[in-house]
Amino acid sequence: MARTAAAPLPWTERDFSRWRLVRDFQWRLAQARRTVRLPPTWSHPERLLQAADYLSLFLLSLLHPVVRTMRGLGAASRRRRVPQQVCSRPVSLGSFSEAQAVLDPALLIEVFTPLSRELPRPPGPAGPAGRSWLIQDSRLFDALPRMYWALWRRQGRAQSQVRLHLSLDLAQNAPARARVTPGKGCERAAWRTQWQRGDSYVGDRYYGEDYRCFEELEEGGVAFVVRLRDDAVIQVEEELPLSEADRQAKVIRSAWVRLGRKARCRSRRLRVVWVQTATEVLRLVTNLGPEELSAGDVAWLYQHRWQIELFFRWVKCILGCRHWLAESPQGAAIELYLALIAALLLQLYTGQAPTRRMMELIQFYLLGVASLDELEQGLEAERARRKKS
Repeated sequence: MARTAAAPLPWTERDFSRWRLVRDFQWRLAQARRTVRLPPTWSHPERLLQAADYLSLFLLSLLHPVVRTMRGLGAASRRRRVPQQVCSRPVSLGSFSEAQAVLDPALLIEVFTPLSRELPRPPGPAGPAGRSWLIQDSRLFDALPRMYWALWRRQGRAQSQVRLHLSLDLAQNAPARARVTPGKGCERAAWRTQWQRGDSYVGDRYYGEDYRCFEELEEGGVAFVVRLRDDAVIQVEEELPLSEADRQAKVIRSAWVRLGRKARCRSRRLRVVWVQTATEVLRLVTNLGPEELSAGDVAWLYQHRWQIELFFRWVKCILGCRHWLAESPQGAAIELYLALIAALLLQLYTGQAPTRRMMELIQFYLLGVASLDELEQGLEAERARRKKS
């Protein structure tokens, strides 16, 4: 059954030999199938490859240090251990390739969403203003030229990309909500589908280009801290005093303002905080007053927005999401949702988002290069090193 322990779950030889992460995923997949109906083709008596087998093999490619291609997965499925512990039968290349067209990514969203809520929150008070903050951003993944549906740039040369829109929980440093679109998909439009009443968001300057978005956030009961473009027109209405803590956070100014040049296009009353960095002045806008969120906390929140950049890098580099095993829109979404699910499962069982060194240790064990004792000692050493840094 699923576990929600506050500390990392202990690894054992039995867990690794039976691929506990894959078995955990299969259990969650079975729960999700209670609410998401699969197309009738999956229940056809002549279909040999089942949805759980397909997705489990796909997940295996993200965790295993060797198996990275469809042909490799097909070959692995014919090894005695894999049919026993990952999928129920050998899988052909054609069956694996065809499955992406008949599987709705909504099934994986139903796995991802409750799993993201299982990660234990760190002890202590909530974030600034007593809120749980989410960082909003997106990242482009290069697609193959033949993935024509992902084509969106033609300057110089045609460019195909897939975009992952992500809401990252700041306290847990883990994905909370996600959406996959072609590269041309608008980031603000995707954000509108992700926020919920009571949320608190931190966003970069692209999200601050449309002042109507601020109106919608306010009306939707969503708090925000968003960076403005350097050329934003700011009409100052009231200067606000700064505390010593604000100045220590590099805040140089704070004021109530309205955004926009023309009176008919101006935003409602918002607060802007100016923060001096080593190279530039940041203009951060929020709909929370100074009595609820200090100017120093506004600066702190935006400083920690870089956590989502590190997470995207981790997904790309450590999980190896640079090779597409599926090339359709549904298949690309399946691969990225599985990458997020793998990231959450690893964090659930190791107690933190694994570093590159931790992933190497886990994969060395799976290859038989490292013993279980060496794995446990290495993981503990990495946790200790990360606490000190």
